[in-house]
Amino acid sequence: MTKKLWGGRFKKKINPLVERFTQSIGYDWKLAEYDVLGSIVHTEILKKCRYLNSAEASKLQAALMQIGGDVRAGRFKKDAGAEDIHSQIQDMLEKKVGDLALKLQTARSRNEQVSFATRLYCAAHIGKLKKLIDKLIAALNDSAKKNKSLIIPGFTHMQHAQPVLLADHFKAYACMIQRDKARLSYISEHLGAAMGAGAVAGTPIGWKDYENAAKGYSREVKDYIEKSGIDLDIKAVSNSLDLAGDRDFVIEILSALSIAGMHISRMAEDLIIWSTKEFDFVEIDESFCTGSSLMPQKKNPDSLELIRGYTGRLYGNLVGVLTVMKGLPLSYNRDMQLDKEALFDSFEKIAAELEVLAAIVKTIKFNKGRIGEQLKDESLYATDIVYYLIEKGVAFKNAHDIVGRLIRYSADRSKEIRHMSAGELKRFSDKLVKSRIVALLDPKASVKSKRSVKRK
Repeated sequence: MTKKLWGGRFKKKINPLVERFTQSIGYDWKLAEYDVLGSIVHTEILKKCRYLNSAEASKLQAALMQIGGDVRAGRFKKDAGAEDIHSQIQDMLEKKVGDLALKLQTARSRNEQVSFATRLYCAAHIGKLKKLIDKLIAALNDSAKKNKSLIIPGFTHMQHAQPVLLADHFKAYACMIQRDKARLSYISEHLGAAMGAGAVAGTPIGWKDYENAAKGYSREVKDYIEKSGIDLDIKAVSNSLDLAGDRDFVIEILSALSIAGMHISRMAEDLIIWSTKEFDFVEIDESFCTGSSLMPQKKNPDSLELIRGYTGRLYGNLVGVLTVMKGLPLSYNRDMQLDKEALFDSFEKIAAELEVLAAIVKTIKFNKGRIGEQLKDESLYATDIVYYLIEKGVAFKNAHDIVGRLIRYSADRSKEIRHMSAGELKRFSDKLVKSRIVALLDPKASVKSKRSVKRK
């Protein structure tokens, strides 16, 4: 059992029921590397304000970097008996440097320690997600490029609307995911790696000592920090109560990840629909599908279905943390410990989804024959005929009505417009010239006529 970071005021040992109930080591061990980084920075601050001498600071930093090295190498093992990761690392440090480790908690509350480590975790994982987003965007753009001339039916309300380029369809998702990246970038830029809140009221250390921490790092410490890939530009706290009690950054991230999950889910849904026998637009590589335990013919897009399904969990994580925070008084409350599982889970789920979806997109095969059959639906070109009539001087509303009646006539008689006589077309408008109308019933002509989009 690791030692507590508190306890002098208590006569009784904590009840084992409460011990188990309040433990967070089962999930917050994921903050290990970031807790170590925060402690290294804090050691430098303690040296600047002379709570530690240079030799003590160097000894503590060397021991912390050893612990951090084990974390990075995958050798770190969580202690199931520890209250949390911060207590475990403190205990490990004490075993390495003895009573010197007891000085590390000077002018630092665990509340602030948790907040700082969580912010560093978020900064690191946002960086990783942005790289995965870039890979998915690259996969979408590559598929769009390979199929740049492929035209598909565009849909609104799940009904045939107008012909569109597959490239535009895929690039629409790239636009959405690019916005997700921008949201995450904004959050990352404003995470605010601040120190000095203490428990709630601040500390006796001057604010300049916090902001000048980086100036005293040894070459070894600088190298260690650089390997984390995190910019440790420490700021002095501007409001200690706010820093101790703030979880806005967690909520903002969970919101951004929920939106990203929604975008990814929509893309997965398109691919699921397109892979059905009814559509048969695409073939999902069987390495991303599963079969049925009863029906031998089945090829199920389970990966895509789970991407769709996990969106509910992402939403739940966001709502869960919002609900935890909505009634808390200033400043820190133990309820805030419950943000970690939601945060970690959302990061991990989105990362996995991005990887899987990028791999699926790279292997998609398009059934151009089946898509071509769908493009024969003449209703897809109804709006093109409306524009033709407008160019002939017909008011839009009148043109809309004329083409609507023409489409109804075609449907009622199961007769394609291209097979109607010139006389039949004249019944709807004397502006309808058969040769011109038949020429409009073409996906390439339809797409080419849309000039408002400035494609890159």
